Amino acid sequence: MYQADALDFTDKPAAYAELASQVRGLLEGEHDLIANAANFAALVFHALPMVNWAGFYFHDGKELVVGPFQGRPACVRIALGRGVCGTAAQSRTTQLVEDVNAFDGHIACDAASQSEIVVPLVRTDGSLLGVWDVDSPHTGRFDEADRTGMEKLCALFMDAVDRRNA
Repeated sequence: MYQADALDFTDKPAAYAELASQVRGLLEGEHDLIANAANFAALVFHALPMVNWAGFYFHDGKELVVGPFQGRPACVRIALGRGVCGTAAQSRTTQLVEDVNAFDGHIACDAASQSEIVVPLVRTDGSLLGVWDVDSPHTGRFDEADRTGMEKLCALFMDAVDRRNA
């Protein structure tokens, strides 16, 4: 049973290590992409402080389409290269945005969002699965410790995806 309780992020590396342990346990033995994405989104959303949206956009071969998430209703489709999510997908690099209002071409799905981190999800064969997106109503909420932590969490998620396709 997972409580999905908020963790103490005063020591971010330790908190992300604890969250990674929970993610491993949550995904262990389950191979359904949507079930794993839904539970991953819920666990991370409730564990992280000061976030208002956490979820997936999956690549359908042409664009990103919203997947399982926690938070307010979201933009349904995002073109590659557009906004923070589309930029992360197209560049295949994590986008850490301290102030979304300063990001050229930012898509405001929720006007409350002020900072954002988006991690691209790339399969072992190099194909794009989509992106993991987390928003905060606080400017400057995410830093390099969050980048490292989120990338590790996403690597665990992608390991589960790759095991499913093995």
